[in-house]
Amino acid sequence: MAIGPQPHDIPLIRRTLALYKVSSIVTGIFLLGLVVMMVCRYGFGVDIELGANGLQLTDKDAITGFNVSIFLLTVHGWLYVVYLACDFVLWRVMRWSFLRFLWIAMGGIIPFLSFFFERQVPRRVENEIARLESSSTTTAHTEEATA
Repeated sequence: MAIGPQPHDIPLIRRTLALYKVSSIVTGIFLLGLVVMMVCRYGFGVDIELGANGLQLTDKDAITGFNVSIFLLTVHGWLYVVYLACDFVLWRVMRWSFLRFLWIAMGGIIPFLSFFFERQVPRRVENEIARLESSSTTTAHTEEATA
């Protein structure tokens, strides 16, 4: 079995890459919100509440409205699961090393890293797709010439 993606994987790679790009941006945005929430909660001892007076910082035992902090925690957790799934599928079809999978997975944990990966990973994938397409057309031309 050849190492690396195969030409028949290109449609799946493109679909997965599109979903990965969206998930990395959305996960990164919610991660930044989570950082703000953690600074508020653990630095100042308050949670973010959406109440009758709008957004406000409130002691977590005194919240009567919607607890935005809990919302950020929950949503980021589920979005990170989607981000990991996209990373996993992309890793599998690209046949990258497991360390690259782990490195890209850090994008949903380390603030701003997902935005960097949203630019770097597609560039690497597109280069590999271009290489695959050029090698498959070269192979097709070689087969036609020998026939």
